[in-house]
Amino acid sequence: MRILLIEDEKKMASFIQRGLKEEGYIVDVAFDGEQGWEYVTANDYDLILLDWMVPKISGLELCGKLRAEKYTVPILMLTAKDSVEDKIKGLDQGADDYLAKPFAFDELLARIRALLRRPHDIQPETSLSCGVLRIDLLSHHGYLDGQELTLSQKEFALLEYLMRHKGQVVSRTQIAEHVWDMHFDPMSNTVDVYINFLRKKIDGQSKRSLIQTVRGIGYRLLDS
Repeated sequence: MRILLIEDEKKMASFIQRGLKEEGYIVDVAFDGEQGWEYVTANDYDLILLDWMVPKISGLELCGKLRAEKYTVPILMLTAKDSVEDKIKGLDQGADDYLAKPFAFDELLARIRALLRRPHDIQPETSLSCGVLRIDLLSHHGYLDGQELTLSQKEFALLEYLMRHKGQVVSRTQIAEHVWDMHFDPMSNTVDVYINFLRKKIDGQSKRSLIQTVRGIGYRLLDS
């Protein structure tokens, strides 16, 4: 899953980015509201972490601007402003949740998981299923017909992305942007290499190929 962090305190931004990457998220960082706006309009994000006090365009103003432009991506506002009135302002501007600084990183992770589940309410609360495949979003374990799969962090992230788009054809560029990062070279063969890694682990134990290649476009995970 790809997250945009808009935070002008560089030490805080580095801490959050590093921690989220360790959890398997792809994290882009913008240090002011203008740069954040440019990132949002140029890329596809699953969630935005937005500090209230960023320069140039404040987080509060940027949140309202995004909602006015019909961006529906979940927004979690981070701020030292913790009065009830400030929380109401942030939520009224379109934030989906509000976390006051300082905060425990585990709480940030829990709120991110909760927000990322909201657009996928047809899915179980802490897991995704696709036919004989299931992944646990909390433990980062994968299962095929009930048998645990040994997956690396990137293999898990790739499988999660395919499962969230089961039955759909996703391009190599779409996969690269969400499983690697915004600077990933779409001309490289890394996506194909990791698709092959997954196929060996999944199709090698299945009676049919679950990950299909759609020539000239990308890949599709069969949803049944």
